[in-house]
Amino acid sequence: MNTVTQGGAPSAEQTGRRVEEVLDRLAATGDRAAGAAAEELVRALMDFYGAGLARAVALLGDGPGGGPDGGAPPPALARLLDDELVAGLLVLHDLHPYDVTTRIRQALAAVPDHPAEVLGFDPDTGTLRLRLTAGGGGGCGCASTAQSPQQSIEGALACLAPEVTAVDLETPEPRAPEPVLLQIGARPAGAR
Repeated sequence: MNTVTQGGAPSAEQTGRRVEEVLDRLAATGDRAAGAAAEELVRALMDFYGAGLARAVALLGDGPGGGPDGGAPPPALARLLDDELVAGLLVLHDLHPYDVTTRIRQALAAVPDHPAEVLGFDPDTGTLRLRLTAGGGGGCGCASTAQSPQQSIEGALACLAPEVTAVDLETPEPRAPEPVLLQIGARPAGAR
């Protein structure tokens, strides 16, 4: 899974892990006051940046469209939604204009080498059930440096649909070989 977005900026996943590591280190010191202060600091910064992002989305969303219910978002907002880092921040702050189902479809579309069909999503557990479709997950079956279908799909979902915490991926059942066509005809003259 990518931990750095395009342009070298840290991803939401990588940043979240770093924040958790720092908070864990503070908690391990046993200084409860420092741990509580650090968590309060993180919450205050999240609230501040979330409010700023909400205002930016509202300002950019004014005008025709505006999102999935009102048609296509205005071009400036659409460009932001196409940026992995910005889209991840909007999802983190619950400001992304598209619902989780739409964002799951967008994430899967971003993995054209492994096309998958959505079988279901359980929002209570965060489990997404998928089935690789024809032509997906193929390859020669040998080891490769390319990511597996599971890794590629999970990577795409991490940014756009963090509500998905587990992916159950079914591979298509191998097809039974076609029966051999037997020709039945009259026995040639002289054959027994």
